[in-house]
Amino acid sequence: MAQLPSALRSSQAKAVLVLVLVVVLVVFTWVVPPHAVVLHNILHHLNILPFMLAGLFFGWRGAYRTALLAGLLFAPSIYLHWFKAPLDAQDQIVELGTFGAAGVIAGILSDRERMQRRRVEVTKQELERVYTELRQNIDQLRKSERLSAAGQLSASLAHEIRNPLASISGAAGILARGQASPEARAECLEILTKESQRLNKLLTNFLDFARPRLPRMQWMEPAEMAASVASLAQHAASRQNVTIEVRNAAALQPVECDPEQIKQLLLNLVLNAIQATEGEGSVTLRSFAQNGKLCMEVSDQGKGISAEVRDHIFEPFFTTRDNGTGLGLAIAANIAGQHGGTLTCAPNVGRGAIFRVELPLAPARLRQPVEVA
Repeated sequence: MAQLPSALRSSQAKAVLVLVLVVVLVVFTWVVPPHAVVLHNILHHLNILPFMLAGLFFGWRGAYRTALLAGLLFAPSIYLHWFKAPLDAQDQIVELGTFGAAGVIAGILSDRERMQRRRVEVTKQELERVYTELRQNIDQLRKSERLSAAGQLSASLAHEIRNPLASISGAAGILARGQASPEARAECLEILTKESQRLNKLLTNFLDFARPRLPRMQWMEPAEMAASVASLAQHAASRQNVTIEVRNAAALQPVECDPEQIKQLLLNLVLNAIQATEGEGSVTLRSFAQNGKLCMEVSDQGKGISAEVRDHIFEPFFTTRDNGTGLGLAIAANIAGQHGGTLTCAPNVGRGAIFRVELPLAPARLRQPVEVA
């Protein structure tokens, strides 16, 4: 039916088809002599066609009206045959009634199917409307979240800049009055130098976070990266009597990444672990493969990180240190996300914390970047 021209699929064309079938059958029944029993039987059986078509096209009402019309048109021939071939006339009455009832039943079933189809169509339209509204709400929510995040970031940056600026302003004021002792002037100059360096470090880290460069992918041996990071952190570890242990699983396959960024990420985690270690202790850098990913864990034996702090530890400007900028872990999480990986934190067994970096071992062209919350 879908391939027929639209004019032939219209209700008028269907009504004409049913009417023509009824009229043709009536005419043939009228002109065929009563003694041609076989032909009359065939014509009687063909009466089911207009009734069933009327039921399918127009429902039970259409089948009922078609049966009434056929009965009216067949009445003269039935009357004629009643005297010449009464058995044929009786068969025709019975078959008209039976086929008419069949057409009505088919029409009821067709009406029910159409009603269910309309309900499905209405449900589909409602689902499409709800889906569209949901998408619009999600887009609006994302826009609001981005604006909120930008506002929080700006407020945090302003807060971090305000403290060193206050120190610089105070020291500059003392020097401007010219009445300070040589010791006080030296202290003021030290404050100016220290706070200026702090501001420079803060802004540099903020730019690294806000505008991270794209990774320059190349294949790298995980064991080589771990050894390089341990070597870079060795000086800081020695000052605190902390031992760095590097444990690599056997037969680690190379990973495609930006080695400098991943080393920066791992070095940040190792230095944090060294600072978190109280007194002598050890920091472990462990590498292994799991579920198609390279896992690199940095664990310490410090006092650990509470659950409340872990919930915010990767947020920009969140820090528990007096001299921290709160951007190191946020930048590390961004680097992991740019590589299609993740950075997570969990309690260490016994004491301390474990930071885990997971990088996909699949080639970079097959990865999907992970959105960093």
